[in-house]
Amino acid sequence: MNKRILFATMALLIALSLVLTACGTAATPEPTEPPATEAPATEAPTEAPTAAPTEPPMPEIGSPEHPIKVLFVPSVDANIITTGGEVMAQALNEATGLTFEVVVPTSYAATVEEMCASPTDTMAFIPGLGYAIASQLCGVDVSFKAIRFGYPVYWAEYIVARDSEYQTLADLEGATWGYGDQGSTSGYMVPAVELAAAGITPGEQVQTGGHNQTVTAVYNGEVDFGTVFYSVPLGPEGAPIFSYDDYLAGTITSLEQYEIPAASIPNCAPDAEGKKLLCDGYRILDARANIRTEAPDVMQKVRVLAVSAAIPNDTLSFGPEFPAELRAKIEEALLAFAETEAWASSIGSSDFYGWSGIAPATDAEYDMVRAMVAATGYKLPE
Repeated sequence: MNKRILFATMALLIALSLVLTACGTAATPEPTEPPATEAPATEAPTEAPTAAPTEPPMPEIGSPEHPIKVLFVPSVDANIITTGGEVMAQALNEATGLTFEVVVPTSYAATVEEMCASPTDTMAFIPGLGYAIASQLCGVDVSFKAIRFGYPVYWAEYIVARDSEYQTLADLEGATWGYGDQGSTSGYMVPAVELAAAGITPGEQVQTGGHNQTVTAVYNGEVDFGTVFYSVPLGPEGAPIFSYDDYLAGTITSLEQYEIPAASIPNCAPDAEGKKLLCDGYRILDARANIRTEAPDVMQKVRVLAVSAAIPNDTLSFGPEFPAELRAKIEEALLAFAETEAWASSIGSSDFYGWSGIAPATDAEYDMVRAMVAATGYKLPE
């Protein structure tokens, strides 16, 4: 066999072998991962619903955590008010089990604002003007009026230096006027109305801060005249030198009837304990007596020029939403407290407000004050 035939035969055999191999054994595919199937979407786990947070309940009114605020207008020394007010607060606590907080706001207007801002937990000792305005602003309601030695009324007095040339209200034209606070009924509002009605225009006006400070300003010659509260002096027997019935009857017509006898004035001086201003047995109860310790000769240096028309006495009033049940308890306790000796070291002190007692009051009694406010367009200072 020649070489060509041999090579051709070998090539044929190799090709045939390859064909047989391809037909007899299938190629094994590489293993593949099964097609991924998308897992069903699952929602993010949610927290179990919880109740909305609730605020803790407010402490009960009158509890140590929520005391009842007893407001006093700053008509006299704030330290005296605070000390005497605490005596009252303690007595009311013992009688009712309620807790009280004594508060002396910075002004008459601030007292009214506090009552309206805290309608459920405030009670206040406020003058007729403050009450008349507060009742109109937010419904503050009166419970009691002050009684001073049998009087349900008091007056404003115009005071001047005893050696001054002023003899009548007309003489005050252009004079420097000292007053305690524009929210004071006797210290400002009533005199302002009366002076305007008389056609008298004062000169410079000086706000002193209180009745005591006004008397001091007149005493020191810092102002020409001042306006403060007047109460009827007591005679040597301990009764007022004229009765309320006398006043109502119209028998008190001259300035001299409002003052003690002129012969007793040189003898005026504080008593041994410094608690009273006495003049031959007469006791002075108007604002001059409040500075007797620092100015023992105040009666010899300061006189009354004129006395205003009568003013309804100061009030004890409650916030417009004060709980009725608590109010009734407090009213009962106050009436009882007014009959105790401790009353005289609290609001009954002549250095405090000089209330010798209290009596029920009605809203209608203060209509004359409202009429005065309407006539003047008066508004509480900002």
